[in-house]
Amino acid sequence: MSDFHDKRFPGESREYRAARDALLGAEIALRQQHASVVSLRSTLPLGGKLKQNYVFNEATGPGSETRRVKFSELFAEGKPSLVIYSFMFAPDADLSCPLCSSILDGLDGQTHHITDRINFVVIAKAPPNKIRDWADARGWTELRLLSSLDNSYNTDYFAESEDGAQWPALNVFQKCGEGIFHFYSAEQLYSPTDEGQQSRHVDLLWPIWNIFDLTPEGRGTDWNPKHAYK
Repeated sequence: MSDFHDKRFPGESREYRAARDALLGAEIALRQQHASVVSLRSTLPLGGKLKQNYVFNEATGPGSETRRVKFSELFAEGKPSLVIYSFMFAPDADLSCPLCSSILDGLDGQTHHITDRINFVVIAKAPPNKIRDWADARGWTELRLLSSLDNSYNTDYFAESEDGAQWPALNVFQKCGEGIFHFYSAEQLYSPTDEGQQSRHVDLLWPIWNIFDLTPEGRGTDWNPKHAYK
């Protein structure tokens, strides 16, 4: 008899059920641990005040003129939190990072849900027309895409190295009466990893790995997303 529920799948053995119950116990513990981590994150004190009111270039659509927008203008009324995903697309690159593109393929479809509660934008160093063309090629229609070509946001918030190499970065900012403050960064990208693991700093935003983790093969160590599979 299971310690957790009375459901039985066709043909399952006692050995399977015992092993599955052990796994379920571990999954429940992981759920509890995740909730604990979320609670720790939500109670972080404010980080440093925004270094400057960066001005970004935003292309509003194919053939449209570029619009300039200040960082402070990214906060809609009644929404004090801003999530920014910085994707790897250098000014002189022909293609964006395929891994970042995979993440954004998924987030594009979720953007209208996300922005019902919070502010969410995507930033790259490439010029706005190049970002817009890439978005059109990928079929992104919902993401708010900004270029940091003319400011230092990427280097200040670790989406770019000192030598100009681009890095993926997820940062959260919060607006309050005292101004705009940095709140959170996915810092596992910069921390040591266990042998055989990548940083997994934004895996919870990236559903393909969670799907693979459900299978006997797991995520493996030699597969990464591509721009196309034909």
